[in-house]
Amino acid sequence: MDSPIAVIGGTGRVGRLVTRQLLALGETVRVIGRSTQRARRHMPAQAQHFTADVRDPGTLRTPLHGCAAVVYAVEPGTDAAGPDSPESTLYGGVRHVLDVLGAAAAGRHFVLVSQRHVTRRDHPMNAYGRMLDWRLAGEDAVRSSGLSYTVIRPGWLTDEPGHGVLHLEQGDVGDGYVSRAHVAEACVRAIGSPAAHGVTFEMRSEAGPASGPVPWGELFAGLRADAPTGTRAVFV
Repeated sequence: MDSPIAVIGGTGRVGRLVTRQLLALGETVRVIGRSTQRARRHMPAQAQHFTADVRDPGTLRTPLHGCAAVVYAVEPGTDAAGPDSPESTLYGGVRHVLDVLGAAAAGRHFVLVSQRHVTRRDHPMNAYGRMLDWRLAGEDAVRSSGLSYTVIRPGWLTDEPGHGVLHLEQGDVGDGYVSRAHVAEACVRAIGSPAAHGVTFEMRSEAGPASGPVPWGELFAGLRADAPTGTRAVFV
């Protein structure tokens, strides 16, 4: 792409992999995060770092200006309330980014890293600051924004290299593990793949030997587009 790609949460474990993969493709990458220290420790020299906080929309205007795409890979807090709660990071932060992009977002693509189980309110993960509720609210904000988007729901994350058979599923009915490397690659591939636009999908890996490069085009082509949606109710 001619314009930069912003990776919000780019110093986190998934965000770092997204950043490296984009740089390897020759893209200009803006890493957006709160910690300058983490950026110095983890960020490749070729990436541009912007200190900003998704909870403060005023800090996002400069780093998001002119970006061709945004990958939102923020690692959530788990407090029940306050600045480190899922409500602040997984819903409020997404809304702030969407608001800053605003009308200037035409032609841009938004990739949101969410997680499996968001539609299952009784899942144990929801005990952590109602994490699943607020992830789903963030997803709904993206789907209702009018932007081109992809919502990715990984299963339980591992640091194993991507291997075995990768499955993309829909309906939030399964479970499973998936490597962070595969999640990062899904983010990168989704940006330039029209078949991955306007869709929400889950990811899991099936154990087995590596079978060559992931057939992203084939996997994306098998996905159903999301139904048109209006703004949904926020959980209270």
